[in-house]
Amino acid sequence: MRSHPLRQIIESCDRAISAKDFDSLKKHYSEDAALVVKPGMIVKGKDNIRKVFIVISDYFQDQLIVEQGDMQVIEGGGNALVIMETVLRFPDGHSRIVETTRRTTYVFRQDSDSRWLCTIDNSYGTSLLDADTA
Repeated sequence: MRSHPLRQIIESCDRAISAKDFDSLKKHYSEDAALVVKPGMIVKGKDNIRKVFIVISDYFQDQLIVEQGDMQVIEGGGNALVIMETVLRFPDGHSRIVETTRRTTYVFRQDSDSRWLCTIDNSYGTSLLDADTA
């Protein structure tokens, strides 16, 4: 079975994050996109999202590695809901690498050129509802 085109886009974005290529990354976001930075903090606009990814990279000492796991895509009305596993690897501050898996949610919209652009990037997924995450 052929993978959904959004898998390739998300893989490209994750490679850009890992490589600190934030100009390439921002091309995959709509002008009005929203990014959940952390529970309770949302940034809007692709230029602001680019800036936040620089801060996130700095926070993880430029060593954040992002990869994909299982993915489900639900399309309707020119939009797509992506529910997927995202694997994060980063230094723990004690010379070790931590690996964690999140169940991420994204919303993409097709533009007039049929390109998929991310409108909502929520790496916390439904865990935003958990009291200890909020």
